[in-house]
Order: sequence, then C-alpha cells, then structure tokens
Amino acid sequence: MSGNGRRPVIESAALVKRFGSFTAVDRVDFSVEAGSIFGLLGANGAGKSTLIRMLIGLLTPTSGSARVAGFDIAADPESVKRNVGYMSQRFSLYEDLSVAENINFFGGVYGLSALELKRAEARVLALAGLEKERNRLTGELSGGFKQRLALGCAILHTPRVVFLDEPTGGVDPVSRRLFWEIIYGLAAQGTTVLVTTHYLDEAEYCDSLVLMHSGRVVARGSPTELKRSRLEGTVLETECSEPAAALKTLAGADWLLEATLFGTYLHVRVPDESYGPKVRETLSGAGFSVGRVEAIQPTLEDVFISVIDEKGRGDVPRA
Repeated sequence: MSGNGRRPVIESAALVKRFGSFTAVDRVDFSVEAGSIFGLLGANGAGKSTLIRMLIGLLTPTSGSARVAGFDIAADPESVKRNVGYMSQRFSLYEDLSVAENINFFGGVYGLSALELKRAEARVLALAGLEKERNRLTGELSGGFKQRLALGCAILHTPRVVFLDEPTGGVDPVSRRLFWEIIYGLAAQGTTVLVTTHYLDEAEYCDSLVLMHSGRVVARGSPTELKRSRLEGTVLETECSEPAAALKTLAGADWLLEATLFGTYLHVRVPDESYGPKVRETLSGAGFSVGRVEAIQPTLEDVFISVIDEKGRGDVPRA
C-alpha cells in the first residue's frame, strides 16, 4: 500500500513468465500510484515488454499475480483491456489510412459512440498537434507525429492506465521532448502512465523507477533516491585525450571504485572529491592530456552501470 493510504492502480506480486526453460520475468514485485509516471528501465532482453504484455492481459503469467485498474490480470483480462491503453514498440497504426481514419477505426474498436468519437477525435488531434494533418495519410507523417498519433489512439477511450513500450524510439530529440510534455499532461489529469525506455535521460522524468536486468528487479526508487542510495563516493567527470585508452589506465588504480566512458568524457567514481588530483596525476603520468576533472551529480547511467556491475555485465541503455 502507498504512504497516502490509496490503493495502487498497478500491483505486481512475484510475477513470473517462463517460455519453456527460459524465464523472461522472474518474481517481479512493484506498485504504481494513480496519476504517476512510472518507468521500467533496462536493456533489450531485460523482460520489460513481456512484463507489460502480462499486465495488459495479452500474456498469462506462469505464476504470481497482478492487478491493474482494480482487476486481476489472470482472472479478468478483458476488464483489464477495457481500462488500459497500450502503445507498442512497433508502430501499429495503418499507414495507408489518413490520420482521421485511424482515429475512427480505433474509436470503433473501443466501442465509442458517434458523439464520443467526435469528441475524442477533437481531443486527440489537439493533444497531438495534428489538427492540420487530419486528412493526411499516416504513412506520410514524420516519426514524431506518428508517435503522437499512436499515443492519441491509445487514449481515445480515456483509460485509467496507459502503457507505453519504448514510445520515443527512433524519433528526434525535439519530438521526444514534446512527447514527454504530452505524458506530463496525461498524468496531471489523473492518468497513470507506465513507460519503458532505453533512454536514461528520459527516465529522469519519471516519478519512480524499476531497473530490470535478466528478468529481475535489481533496483527501485525515484531518480533522486536511486542516485543517492545506489552509489558510494563521488563521480568525477574527467576530460582527457583518448578516453577509451585512459579508461584502461585507470582500471589498475587500487583507489578506484569505478570508471566508465560517458560520451567523450570519463565518469570516474572515487571515495571522495579529494581524489581528483590522483586522477589527474595518474592520467598525466601515463601520457594523456587532461583537462577538466570536476565533481558532478551522478546520472542514472552511473547508477545503472554500477547496478549491472554488481549483477553481471549486460548491454547498458543509452543516455
């Protein structure tokens, strides 16, 4: 239960999904408050999409239980489906239909009356900024507009919960930002949003997060809590020549907690800020040109890499 006494709108208890001998989701527990933005973070193969498909009633759990919008996902999957919206990883609208025709088609699928559909269409077109594109073929839209239309179609029936599986994959940064503004607006109106993402900078927008690795939950909390509780020491952002080679040089230092590439910089985790001169001396002594060595707030990428190092290396989501 939540701290404010309200029952969570999503609850998962020891949820498991096996495909033969392979366990895709392994005893996953979490809960999500109404009106919040909840992030599932993890690399490809972590189990995120399989978990979502169970939560929306498309896959039957092997064991464990979950409730979404008050309904048991195994005992009453049809009620779950009526109360959720789902946007899949793969673009699922009809590209040879116009924007309006896609909206009308999905409105029919959701059983909206003519009046409800008219109102829903106007709401979705405004939300997605597609009023001027109403009669345009969906296949002619940019990637960002397609994603916004897909989200609009997923919420035509004003569901209590919306599941977004990698919703901003392959779109430009400006479209990603606009998409998140829409998500914020939905949450502000009381819709619960569960989103999976590869982009660690996007995870900062979530109220709370679960980090998954190999089907298991390996960390949970708000972005601030994860950065505060999961990382010891100080992260020094280090500017130097040949960062990949410099990383190997630092790896042998007995005072080093962790060092990773972060774009063109190194993120060097040390016991405290006083180790900055040691970083500089070690790299300079090995012939590298060293610029800025500065203590920074750790990122979720730093947290994720640290957690995965504890569990065994895997692919790391993108910053």
